[in-house]
Amino acid sequence: MLGRTANGLYWMFRYIERAENIARLVDAGQRMSLTRSGAAEDDWDGVLQSAGVREAYNEVHGKLTGADAIDYLLRDRSNPSSVMSCIDYGRNNARMVRTALTRDTWEATNECWIELKTLLGKRLKTAEVPEMIEVIKRRAGLIRGAFHGSMLRNELYNFARIGTFIERADNTARILDVKYYVLLPSISHVGSSLDNAQWESILRSVSAHRAYKWAYDPEYKPANIADFLILNGQMPRSLAYCYEKIVSNIGYLGTEYDQRLPAHDTADAIRKMLQTLTVKSIMDQGLHEFLEDFVSRNNKLSAEISDGYRFYQ
Repeated sequence: MLGRTANGLYWMFRYIERAENIARLVDAGQRMSLTRSGAAEDDWDGVLQSAGVREAYNEVHGKLTGADAIDYLLRDRSNPSSVMSCIDYGRNNARMVRTALTRDTWEATNECWIELKTLLGKRLKTAEVPEMIEVIKRRAGLIRGAFHGSMLRNELYNFARIGTFIERADNTARILDVKYYVLLPSISHVGSSLDNAQWESILRSVSAHRAYKWAYDPEYKPANIADFLILNGQMPRSLAYCYEKIVSNIGYLGTEYDQRLPAHDTADAIRKMLQTLTVKSIMDQGLHEFLEDFVSRNNKLSAEISDGYRFYQ
């Protein structure tokens, strides 16, 4: 396998996952802004901060508004992390590795690009945003479904999976961090009905609302929700679940090529950290501080994987 093919698959699936998760981040911001009686526009500052594009947004827009923030995150091509930019990059990477993909996977990717290019060709009205988010999530799910249902479980599959779960872990941490930014100015609301509504919005944005009620008391408790999205290994978008899959897929590559690289040690260390932490220790440290540290560790692993492409050929 060429390093170029590994790189293309890794980034193809990172971009597809990122597109879906940016849409989920917009969903979280919109849901929470609707729970507040005032200063709703300020909530979007937290969303842009969590997406890592606050400064870039300022270069395009002089004033922060919800409508401009949504447009910047969903369709602005000057934003390399917008949904439309990510779908473009994902499709371009898919074209580069076309011969390594099944026909079903390529067609699902191409059809996603065609539909979103049309739907995001114009600025959306506020009432159109929820349906647009559902289309993005549905299309990303179709790509994953086509890939999982038709690809051999070989090194190509492993690189795609690693890209998916590194990106998913990053974005789950960022979506959870939105809660920190939104609630921070109104700490007096902790435990209130407003606080509960905002936590419910976080769960709904990661399609975890019903699953949370299966796993925990129906009451929305910040510690339980943090535990669910960070440490619960049964939750497919939790940080712990993502790292179980990352370590597994990196391990398959190491065995197949008889190579142990720095990325193996970093992934193992992050998984061990998540296995030994408790939600109490995370809350004592500070949720925001923990999430910042996790994102930094996740980025370090991503860089090490990129450095390791040359060994898999």
